[in-house]
Amino acid sequence: MKTQADKQDNTQVKPQQLTVLPDEKISFGKSTILGLQHVLAMDVYVVPFLIAMLIGLGSNESSALIQSTFIAAGLATIVQTYFCMKLPMAQGPSYVPLGAIITIYAASGGGELGWSSVLGASLIGAILVIILGYTGVFNKIVKSFIPPIVGGTIIFIVGLSLLPVAIRDNIYGAADATINQNVLLALISGAVLILFVILGSLFRTKGSIFRITSVMIALIVGCISANIMGVLDFSAVQNAKWFSMPRIPFKDFGFSFDFSAIITMVIIYLVLLAETTGTWFAISNVIEKPLTDKNLNQGVIGEGISCLIAALLGSTPVTGYSTNAGIISITGVASRRVFLAVGGWFVLFGCSGKLAALISSIPTAVIGGVFAIVCGIISINGIQVMKKEQIGEKEMYIIAIPMILTLALVLIPKDFLYSLPTFVQYLLGSPILAASLAAILLYKLLPSAK
Repeated sequence: MKTQADKQDNTQVKPQQLTVLPDEKISFGKSTILGLQHVLAMDVYVVPFLIAMLIGLGSNESSALIQSTFIAAGLATIVQTYFCMKLPMAQGPSYVPLGAIITIYAASGGGELGWSSVLGASLIGAILVIILGYTGVFNKIVKSFIPPIVGGTIIFIVGLSLLPVAIRDNIYGAADATINQNVLLALISGAVLILFVILGSLFRTKGSIFRITSVMIALIVGCISANIMGVLDFSAVQNAKWFSMPRIPFKDFGFSFDFSAIITMVIIYLVLLAETTGTWFAISNVIEKPLTDKNLNQGVIGEGISCLIAALLGSTPVTGYSTNAGIISITGVASRRVFLAVGGWFVLFGCSGKLAALISSIPTAVIGGVFAIVCGIISINGIQVMKKEQIGEKEMYIIAIPMILTLALVLIPKDFLYSLPTFVQYLLGSPILAASLAAILLYKLLPSAK
């Protein structure tokens, strides 16, 4: 007979901060609402908007790129969450390839030829990433170079690197309103989020609805406040079409293959993998489920398949968003069904210009108020991982130097960055990558205490 202790050992223990585990089933309606909450908190439309602006696309081409990006993010989220890595995570367009995309586009002569070179290089790079996953090469690298102290540091710097962006760009630098209005909107949305999390904690089980919907309520109240201030603009929603067909490969766009463009994009994909590893660690820490060899290999395969889908849809490389790890911490809901709904929402937004315009109309400062709190929570998750390790002199440097490097690169003057060689720009243009490499090198090079 099994003893009571044996029974307890065989029972799955739910992490304290989670109310719904990754494999728990929740209703379709609840998944749909919670999935929308994640979508609203992600700035998926920003990357295609920046690319369209920087390379001078027309309004029709810009709309088509944004549409393709939403659909690619949706399909990639479903691929990673349900078929590959099988963790609760959302995929979206990465900021990392921006410089490379603009460089390849210009070097290939711009226009259709320039964009086909970008897509061709993205296609080949994605296939190489899939091969890395199947062979297990990337997994061996992670096991050898990223122990818990380094993994915790990477999670910490992921949140730290995003925090100045949330405050400086999304709040102080938002063009939606005056700086006073932006700060007020950020404070309102952030305060509502904290209030609902507190209500959820006070009322415990009965008040779980407050915590679960806290992000969505914060964004809605922020939008209402923006409307009262007269800075909520829905004109783009009125002019957009309800339904529009996505672009079709080889009909609406093609692929061309340039050796230098491919090499450039392969480097970018390696940067993406290094960066997204921090997101994977953050999510695994939040749900208290260690990453296995299988998780890592399938995650790399999923990343490659996701980027392949994005290229075939005429969009740019996608990667895991660390924002969602923070939202899981806040709401306590880690069900993969919610992220299936996230994927569905993205595809729906991609097929409807009106819905895509609606989400892009949320004032940047409102998102910034929520985003700043999410970034702080991600960093705290990293600290939780690090505190389990004995912190000696070596470990102090492993944590401190990447932290300094992260802030230095977030605040680096753009004029100085663009004056550096192209490869160095790629390296220093991603604070997460540069700081992660610093943590790994310090772990390998510094002598351990005797």
